[in-house]
Amino acid sequence: MDMLVKLYELKPDPALEKRMDSEGIVIRRVLAPELSALTSWIQPLFGAGWAAEATAATMRQPPTCFIAVKDDVLVGFACHEATAKGFFGPTGVDPSMRGKGVGQALLLTTLLDMYAQGYAYGVIGGAGPMEFYRRSVGAIPIEGSVPGIYRGMLPLANPSEVSESD
Repeated sequence: MDMLVKLYELKPDPALEKRMDSEGIVIRRVLAPELSALTSWIQPLFGAGWAAEATAATMRQPPTCFIAVKDDVLVGFACHEATAKGFFGPTGVDPSMRGKGVGQALLLTTLLDMYAQGYAYGVIGGAGPMEFYRRSVGAIPIEGSVPGIYRGMLPLANPSEVSESD
């Protein structure tokens, strides 16, 4: 099911930023030369479909994909504008880094970027951890949105694992 977020109500979270800083985690926009490293990391964890969406987001100008890096190692990513305008996702966090706020930091950074690009609302497409999105950014379900834009998608493009967020 898709979810809707009021982007105009979101604010940066200084406590979350401080938490990322104290953990040595940097959230930043991906650079095009990092595409191969990004998709090589995504595909075994989350599947070919998410790697393709991250490619689309990385190739935009400016890129609409953000990454989380700890000690020069990729630990998470989040995109928007990958499958459709105004859509957030995909997003994923390394299983060993879940529960540390990385998913929430990526989510907020990406949604704030959507707002900065002129969107008032964002759609979280095929939201997996719905309670996480409700709690983190006040997202609400969009009734009747299954299967939504993903209707008829090739089975090979489906993620092999949905990210469990913190």
